[in-house]
Amino acid sequence: MARKTLLDGNAAAAWGARLSRVQVAPNFPVTPQTEIIETLAEWSVKGLWKGRFLPVESEHSVLSAAVAASATGARVFTGTSSQGLMLMHEVMYIASGMRLPIVMMNVSRALSAPITLWSDHNDFLDQRDAGWLMFFCERNQEVLDTVIQSFRISEDVNVLLPSLINLDGFILSYTREPTEIPEQRKVDSFLPKYKPRVCLDPKKPMALGIGVMKEYSYFRSQVHLAQKNALRAVKDVQDEFGRRFGRRYMLVEPYMMDGAKAALVTMGANTTIARAAVKSLRARGKRIGLIRLRLFRPFPEKEIQKALSGLGAVGVVDQNIAPGRGGIVHPEIKAALYGQRIPVSSFIISLGGKHISQQEFETIGLEVLESARTRKEKIMWQGKFLQ
Repeated sequence: MARKTLLDGNAAAAWGARLSRVQVAPNFPVTPQTEIIETLAEWSVKGLWKGRFLPVESEHSVLSAAVAASATGARVFTGTSSQGLMLMHEVMYIASGMRLPIVMMNVSRALSAPITLWSDHNDFLDQRDAGWLMFFCERNQEVLDTVIQSFRISEDVNVLLPSLINLDGFILSYTREPTEIPEQRKVDSFLPKYKPRVCLDPKKPMALGIGVMKEYSYFRSQVHLAQKNALRAVKDVQDEFGRRFGRRYMLVEPYMMDGAKAALVTMGANTTIARAAVKSLRARGKRIGLIRLRLFRPFPEKEIQKALSGLGAVGVVDQNIAPGRGGIVHPEIKAALYGQRIPVSSFIISLGGKHISQQEFETIGLEVLESARTRKEKIMWQGKFLQ
């Protein structure tokens, strides 16, 4: 029987891996992800999780080991954060290019220098072109559920791409929330054993990831097509998960969009604060709504267009920065709305984990409503206007 308990985000990720019957978990400690591997290590010692716990000497080795294990047909899970994910970057392309359905949890933390332990999304979004499926989580229940769903999606024969799941460091990783742990038998019914059609086997020698020249573009095009196929796979898996477990997820999650004149676009745990701000503004008669991006790669362009079309203005709230360009998600939303003449403003918040309050989100909401009136776009960095 499913049971509800208090779990922090790291424990929720570990439970997702355990319920998915992960067979290999390469690991290396990095704050604030370390508790995931500590939990798996404890379960391994106690015999509660039967997978192979594989400590190695660096994050580069973690993903290298994950690639090797997945290539032999094992179900593989790991986690990382910040500089650890940067050290993995070389191998990220290898995992997707070899079409290996690894699932990895990124417990987001701002990149140095200067060094900080607090969260923003630059580590996660720096991987946006690596060919991985990419999910943002808002709550710890979503973390657990997304690990299970991601194995089902990644292992789909029409997808066969690795998944990277983001939970906000400290905000979720060390905050306990009521979380339902599903029954193992129900997860087993939803997520069958991984049986790849092609894998490394000493009895049938072969090579994977071989060198090519003129054929390279063909293989990269296949990764792109698999990303496109993943849009349907994610929808189907989310829908089936909702029917079986009673928790429904969407690629783009709307909040108080009925009758909205303008909307915020958010990602990750700060969405919870933004929801409170939107609710407060609506109670004061301000026609503002919100959409949360759950899926970032593949980019759910049609769903975004459907959610935002016809509005007077949109404000993209980025918890990241591309120096010399601005927020990373802002231009993607703007491109999706090209031709609709909707002002799309950019708001950069919480870099390095700087707290943003409900009142600050309300200010952003009011600025977006003002943009709908003036038809002018705004750029705000940590509460200060740049133009």
